[in-house]
Amino acid sequence: MSSDRCKALLSWYALHARKLPWRETTDPYHIWISEIMLQQTQVKTVLPRYLGWFEAFPTIEALASASADDVLKAWEGLGYYRRARFIHRSAQMIQSDYDGRFPNEFDDIMKLSGIGRSTAGAISSFCFSTFTAVLDGNVKRVLKRWYAKPETGDKELWLLAQQAIETADDPAIWNQAMMELGATVCSAKSPSCEQCPVQHHCASAFHVDISKEIRKPVAVLDVHWRIHLFICPEKGIWLSQRPDSGIWAGLWTPPITELEECPEQEPAHIHQLTHRRLHLYPDQSETEPRGDGRWVPSIEGYALPTGIHHLLEKVI
Repeated sequence: MSSDRCKALLSWYALHARKLPWRETTDPYHIWISEIMLQQTQVKTVLPRYLGWFEAFPTIEALASASADDVLKAWEGLGYYRRARFIHRSAQMIQSDYDGRFPNEFDDIMKLSGIGRSTAGAISSFCFSTFTAVLDGNVKRVLKRWYAKPETGDKELWLLAQQAIETADDPAIWNQAMMELGATVCSAKSPSCEQCPVQHHCASAFHVDISKEIRKPVAVLDVHWRIHLFICPEKGIWLSQRPDSGIWAGLWTPPITELEECPEQEPAHIHQLTHRRLHLYPDQSETEPRGDGRWVPSIEGYALPTGIHHLLEKVI
């Protein structure tokens, strides 16, 4: 790693780093939650939920003792709810196996549910100043462009990332700077090479070939769901809890029937997931609901999927 490139990147970061609440702390609980929230979710979406999370669960102990429903409710709006279940499970593991203190060894951090090598590297470097590399999507992109290796696999990228951090004085600042560069300047679709602090040390500067970096589009399956709305002025709305696996696992919804064919009517709402496009067709029934569920006077205390929230806003 060129010392000039290192100095240029760190000088830029000192001047241009975004002010974000998780950068104002080295508390591993706060860093852990922020890192999981930021997986596949934009910063602007995470910010209000991050602050609200610690109002609901100020300590790991409070999180570990909370109900699964309360944890999912606090996660509402972030999507990929499996992350919330992993966090809850890990908090309980920290309470039982580590006396309620977040582990400070990399290998122990890796044992927590939902934490892979890159996330463990971020937590370990940010909180405990270890020279452990991060290789999230932003860092991968920066390294591939620096070395003009758009098709390089993770094995070599991990070597490059580790070599780079070992030249830094402060591993936390180095990892943050790399992630920030990828998020704000060396972006996926429109890199701003003219604003890049390391343009003179980048093999791809001003001629990034985006076409070589674009992944094949993910096949999306269209799913058609009938949403049975049982609404009673005296009782509220009937909700049932989804199974522990599958789409919207553990969340609360009105009863749902999957349709074998696309109805002639237009869906009231279409909700996009990573591999599914959910077409939602409301059916306001006047019969009594059957099966497991409960009448809910207000949905305020229940974790509902964003797609159901949007549907209810349109039809109620």
